[in-house]
Amino acid sequence: MSGKTVTRADLCEVVYQKVGFSRTESAALVELVLKGIGRNPKTGKEVPIAPRRVMVFKPSAILKQQINAGPDGAGDGQAAPASPAPR
Repeated sequence: MSGKTVTRADLCEVVYQKVGFSRTESAALVELVLKGIGRNPKTGKEVPIAPRRVMVFKPSAILKQQINAGPDGAGDGQAAPASPAPR
């Protein structure tokens, strides 16, 4: 493995071969060890990566129905046809 960039897949394969874990267990172990560690690509220095929360918008069924009904209230489930462009 020397002389080239070592990937997660390489590490998983070595753990699989040397330790005798299954491939799934090897991958889980490698991920556990590497979790929360990253590298600054410019300096190569290791930096901790803190977990973060990401906000997600999920429209409700009522909002979807109202949007699909269109401005005239036609609730046929189809989007309202586009108005012709003003000239």
